[in-house]
Amino acid sequence: MAKTALVSACLLGLATRYDGSDNLSPQVVSYLKQKHLIPIPVCPEQLAGMPTPRPKCWFTGGDGNAVLEGSGRICDEHGQDTTAAFVRAAKEIYRIAELTGCKLAILKQRSPSCGSRTVHCNGKLISGMGVTAAMLQNEGLEILSEEDL
Repeated sequence: MAKTALVSACLLGLATRYDGSDNLSPQVVSYLKQKHLIPIPVCPEQLAGMPTPRPKCWFTGGDGNAVLEGSGRICDEHGQDTTAAFVRAAKEIYRIAELTGCKLAILKQRSPSCGSRTVHCNGKLISGMGVTAAMLQNEGLEILSEEDL
């Protein structure tokens, strides 16, 4: 079976960011080619049914692990609680990993879904993980960010 990697779609140049732009990372594209990995583009927010563009979201309590434990929360810039959508998205991304036999994810740092070391909480960068990154790591996937390459 070919080796695959889940990759934040924005890092591959797809216009999936909250503002409708992308975060194309030549380092990610180069890494995938060097390692002969087939990228599986994913955008958790889109899989959760959120539009693009969409309101900016951030943690208002905890991080992704806290959300998965039931004590964290994510809201959008209008104060709408979007926690359930982020959890639904993480479950869908994990399902994709299961279906494809994927053991690696390269995810966008600082995202409330994909951050692997830092995320935004109440206007500050904090140590922590996004909801999808936390779920995938908890299920045994290796998590990298574009900053690790």
